[in-house]
Amino acid sequence: MTELPILCLAGPTASGKSATTHTLAQHWPIEIIVMDSATIYRGMDIGTAKPSAQEQAAIPHHLLDIRDPAERYSAAQFAADAQALIQDIRTRGHLPLLCGGTMLYYKALREGLNELPGADQSIRDQLDEHARQEGWPAVHARLALVDPDTAARLAPNDSQRIQRALEIYLSSGRPMSAWLQEQRPAQNDGLRYITLSLEPSDRLQLHGRIAQRYRSMLEQGLLDEVRRLYARGDLHAGLPSVRCVGYRQIWDYLDGAISLENAIDQAIAATRQLAKRQLTWLRSEPGRHHVDCLASDAPQQIVDIVQRYWPRP
Repeated sequence: MTELPILCLAGPTASGKSATTHTLAQHWPIEIIVMDSATIYRGMDIGTAKPSAQEQAAIPHHLLDIRDPAERYSAAQFAADAQALIQDIRTRGHLPLLCGGTMLYYKALREGLNELPGADQSIRDQLDEHARQEGWPAVHARLALVDPDTAARLAPNDSQRIQRALEIYLSSGRPMSAWLQEQRPAQNDGLRYITLSLEPSDRLQLHGRIAQRYRSMLEQGLLDEVRRLYARGDLHAGLPSVRCVGYRQIWDYLDGAISLENAIDQAIAATRQLAKRQLTWLRSEPGRHHVDCLASDAPQQIVDIVQRYWPRP
């Protein structure tokens, strides 16, 4: 058991990861370590496509509902939690399966992270105010003046990453790109990782899936879910939970900044951009096994690949 590699099932949003894990569970005693920066939050179920209670009863899922939306959770915390879970799952004679689309979490687990400056709420508040007055593209332009390398790889509306990059510069006096050039701490967990990637052969078909899924979420009550978060009074647009794709656009609608129709259109567009970033990251993964997520037999193809590394019991 200890010699078997750790498998990671990754893919962009709406690529069919949940259906594939269900198929894998029919062949192996798996436990899923969820690799997702949105499903960690309690009370955020519909918009994150969180596994249902029935699905969680059928297959053990870890790292769901571990934070209140007012709290934060870092990639470094994920790496520590995942390493501990891998060992616990193996002691039960089960197979740990990383599954999700937050590729920074995966990178942190395998490679470690640079020691970046910590969060500074006062700086974040200042940047949020700047964005409220002038928009995130203006904040992005400010970043380009002090850290052009980082700004070049970020979209002008990628608020969370733009804010973090400027926060690092303003708190340390050094651009984020300079920090990232330093050597990461080595990971010595002794584990071998295999990446299984669900990728679309037709990007437009994936876009159609994304739009259909988001509108289905609205039918399931996403608007009321965000309203409950909004009504708490202790959450704000600067929090990672509120910035989750599909939530921050509805939040803007509740703030009166945009119409509901515009919020829906922007949420779908932002989800498509997220999928694009996820695919870019995945395609840079050396040695990944990729399967067309649009193929009707995609789950079975993944099973056939897994069989090479995890012989069936």
